[in-house]
Amino acid sequence: MSPKGSDSAGSFTAQRRLTRQVRAGNLLIGAGAPVSVQSMAKCPTTDVVQVLEQVKRVAAAGGDLMRVAVPDQAAAAVLPALVAGSPLPLVADIHFDWHLAVAAARAGVAKLRINPGNIGNREAVARVVEACLERGIPVRVGVNAGSLERDLLAQYGGPTAEALADSALRNAEIVQELGLKDVVVSIKAADVARTVQANRIFAERSDLPLHLGITEAGPADEGVVKSAVGLGILLEEGLGDTIRVSLTSPPEQEVRVGRLILRSLGLQAGPMLVSCPTCGRTQIDVQALAEDVAELLSAVEEPLVVAVMGCEVNGPGEAREADLGVAGGRERALIFRQGRVLRTVPSAEALAALREELERLLGDLRRRKAD
Repeated sequence: MSPKGSDSAGSFTAQRRLTRQVRAGNLLIGAGAPVSVQSMAKCPTTDVVQVLEQVKRVAAAGGDLMRVAVPDQAAAAVLPALVAGSPLPLVADIHFDWHLAVAAARAGVAKLRINPGNIGNREAVARVVEACLERGIPVRVGVNAGSLERDLLAQYGGPTAEALADSALRNAEIVQELGLKDVVVSIKAADVARTVQANRIFAERSDLPLHLGITEAGPADEGVVKSAVGLGILLEEGLGDTIRVSLTSPPEQEVRVGRLILRSLGLQAGPMLVSCPTCGRTQIDVQALAEDVAELLSAVEEPLVVAVMGCEVNGPGEAREADLGVAGGRERALIFRQGRVLRTVPSAEALAALREELERLLGDLRRRKAD
């Protein structure tokens, strides 16, 4: 069973918007490349050890790209060490000082994130573009609702979706006029509706690849919901080439959520875990069992659906399309595969039995693929 759902449901996602393609290190963005997931280091960039620990956790969680803030010369000075030690391509995030952007490009980062509207005058932007062309690296032109140009704020009466799209088009055009064609654009606001509409407007007027995100989305629950809704709408419409889920949480959590969003739309392969919400019939700790099963699946790449159900009533029946599942009772648990019961075990042995069947299923799938 594919995470896309049953045949009757079909694919959730429209045909992908065809964009130009850019390369950030070994990662391709746009023009049919898989939608990538990225995060950002959440500690001082000068703390090389901690930054690299975060990058490694992001890589282990399935992340594709990592961004680091470069607010000053001290941060720029450690970029060569970060580039050398990072398992992922690094993006340097620079505001206001074009000298830092040039230093970051020369340090070997895979991509720069700038806002031409606050990096300086046209000559300053030209210096940044020149450094990128010398090193063959792309630029992400980032536009946020909180940093729009004054003339656009006056023209539109505030940071509207139209103002955001116009700012992105204007700033991307500046970079391209200076000779850099490898450009990714991000347009973000803290609210879903404005972000969605701004990206729609931009996509109608440009073929540049889009980085999607809801900026300052919030802590875990609120941030996850806003990001899933906003990114889900745009991705379902075929927009978006790389994403970040901006949470007040560890960076690897951003990546896990981002990957789940992509999997839910059939845009990334991997396991999907489904579990019942529990009710008065439940006689086992479904939450604890589901968390244990999620840990089992963390190293699995195959597109499986695994179900954790709280009783025999809603076990094999309601989850019959799952590739593998467990339905627990007070004394016994059923292990089932696509609606067929494989065996009954004591409830205390449910996790171990599921692990055995998972290993057996993965072995079958891998042998079939090898043949």
